[in-house]
Amino acid sequence: MEALNDPAIRTLLAQRLLAHYQHHGRDLPWRHTHDPYRIWLAEIMLQQTGVKSVAPYYQRFLNRFPTLADLAKAPLEAVLSLWQGLGYYRRARHLHAAAQQMMHDHQGTLPDQYDRLLRLPGIGPSTAGAILAIAFGQDHAILDGNVQRVLARLLALEMPPDSTSGKKRLWEVARLLTPTGQAGFYAQAIMDLGAAVCRPRQPDCPVCPWSFWCQANAFGRPEAYPVTKSRVAKPHKYQFNALIIRPDGTLLLLPNDHSELLSGLWHPPGSEFVLSPTPPDPEVVRQWVMQELDLNVALPVMLAPVHHIFTHFRLTVHPMLCLWQSGEMAATTPHRWIDPINDQTTPIATLHRKVLQIISNRQKAPS
Repeated sequence: MEALNDPAIRTLLAQRLLAHYQHHGRDLPWRHTHDPYRIWLAEIMLQQTGVKSVAPYYQRFLNRFPTLADLAKAPLEAVLSLWQGLGYYRRARHLHAAAQQMMHDHQGTLPDQYDRLLRLPGIGPSTAGAILAIAFGQDHAILDGNVQRVLARLLALEMPPDSTSGKKRLWEVARLLTPTGQAGFYAQAIMDLGAAVCRPRQPDCPVCPWSFWCQANAFGRPEAYPVTKSRVAKPHKYQFNALIIRPDGTLLLLPNDHSELLSGLWHPPGSEFVLSPTPPDPEVVRQWVMQELDLNVALPVMLAPVHHIFTHFRLTVHPMLCLWQSGEMAATTPHRWIDPINDQTTPIATLHRKVLQIISNRQKAPS
């Protein structure tokens, strides 16, 4: 888009966007502060998650961990417990690790230098730019998912934003359009534009302050952008979970220490992922429990399957209800027995909360 080479056009675009934001900007809790800790927390939570989902978590998190020092000294399990339901748990682990690193290397404060921010877990170029622009008033551009969509449509970019050439072009334009001295307001304004106006579906082009210059709008095909790579179908994987229940109603959980996907969370014992959709044989599950856990259970009962979608694959879990008969877990094996219906403190992924909900539904069902 050659018009962006004209400084006057760039200034006009910034002015139009900031005026729109002044009148239509969303009232969000993290926009009432310049505290770098709170802004960093919001930016991490907003990675791959919408505002409506984040807002209640953000406030609960601050109630529990009002300062960076409080977060750093908390056990990881407490952090993961508060994060339950927000998804992408790696963000929580990175948040905790970064807080500890800042206490150790930066006197308990967020660095105000770009390269130092990038060395912290969970902070990439766009997040670093947002923190420096909003919290410290520095002139840095951002390029989160909403901004990518806005700029790809503005340019009618014929390259996927996540391609090397596409990302390079979008960063060039993002930096070019960010107004000197107003980067923080501009960052929030363009994120709002993507979230509320230039939506993935049914963009509200008539109210967009950039509609006159938007090439995708001029072509009458805004939803055709951003261009996407051809998507390969997500593989469908399967596993069983052994829901081992003692006579007192408690359920066995193990820590997830081996899988990066849900590291730090607790889950029912279960098989490795397989590609075969064939449901497990109850006798095979009973033998598996004996061999893996040294526990004797009655012949398992298969419950309704649970379906879940991860970023890179789909998963179907076959819950197998196993009534404990004898045996004890080895004291050296990390484990815990919880109330599967009322426990709300153990950090458990949404997937396994769904599995546990089946037990609750089964007990509440009329006989």
